Amino acid sequence: MTDTAPTINPYDAYRHLRKTMPVSKLGDGPWQVARHKDVNTVLKDHQTYSSEVQLNPIKGQTPSMLFSDPPIHQRLRKLVSRAFKPSHIEQQRQQITHSCRELVQQMINKPEVDLADHLAAPLPVMVIAKMLGVEDGNMQIFKDWSDAIFSNIGDILFATPSPEAASAADEMDHYFLDKIAFIRTHPQSHLLGRLIETETEQGFLSNDELLGFCRLLLIAGNETTTGLITAAARVFHTFPETLSQLKLKPALTPTFIEEALRFYSPFSATVRRTTTDVEIAGQIIPKGDLVLPLIASANRDESIFTQADQFDIERKPNPHLAFGFGIHFCLGAHLARLEGEIAVQCLAQNFSSIRLTDSESPEMYGLGGPKVLKVQLQQH
Repeated sequence: MTDTAPTINPYDAYRHLRKTMPVSKLGDGPWQVARHKDVNTVLKDHQTYSSEVQLNPIKGQTPSMLFSDPPIHQRLRKLVSRAFKPSHIEQQRQQITHSCRELVQQMINKPEVDLADHLAAPLPVMVIAKMLGVEDGNMQIFKDWSDAIFSNIGDILFATPSPEAASAADEMDHYFLDKIAFIRTHPQSHLLGRLIETETEQGFLSNDELLGFCRLLLIAGNETTTGLITAAARVFHTFPETLSQLKLKPALTPTFIEEALRFYSPFSATVRRTTTDVEIAGQIIPKGDLVLPLIASANRDESIFTQADQFDIERKPNPHLAFGFGIHFCLGAHLARLEGEIAVQCLAQNFSSIRLTDSESPEMYGLGGPKVLKVQLQQH
């Protein structure tokens, strides 16, 4: 942020940037891009704005789709996208619903809970773990790996990963290498099993490529859905009428989810590196500089969204960028939406009021959304 940015709620600062400094530099650090049209340009132009941004990848790992450009990205995406067909994701509905109901049931009769800890964080972990064939007894360690790696994501991108993050990545890699070796001789029907069996003209996915996908799904898929569910809870606090609207009219759930993604974007920004000198909004950005497309700012851009700072449960169209844009559009968007819709309906069916105990904590605006979200619950 610039010197004028507040220490807590960033949306006033985003508004100021859009109006006066749509492209600005953070001291000696990266450039930040604030307007929707410019963020959209950065995200879709992968030739000028590269995703190969890691300076010190953990253990010199093979690049994942998240931090690669074509042709590496194109090959990996083509292979794994088959496993993410809407029909395959839809098959998860019953299991997601069962898991969600179990988690919400544990919140009943508790006047105050940490919604992140009780629902938003464990639900996607349970779903992703099942998709990757993780046994029930390993669920907690699976979540611990994700927390250790993601809490250090800034250093993973731009500096030296912490010993905790490196250790978690090493443990996770060994776990999945053993699992991959087993599945190669004992075929399985879950997502990882299907990926191992997938073959194209370039051949099968290598162990390193499969590990890269497991890491990506564990971290990105987990955090995206967690951020979406906590965003929904924050909406219920700020706009309490939405909870009763969803209970009375469940058909509003899909548009509610899209508006929650826009209003409280799970990821406030992403990162790219310029491959050439480039001009955007009248500002020259030199080759090799890092660029932060401010997704949260773009999603409140008044030139794109009418009454951008109001939550419109029926907003259409809703061209938010919460899942990115271009070749790196979130592969797990359909899964995140499905989990979000099921979680939101479970909450609406069981509670008449969801109020945050501290709605202005700086934790609200961290990368990936709050990791702690204490709420007061009132049942119907």
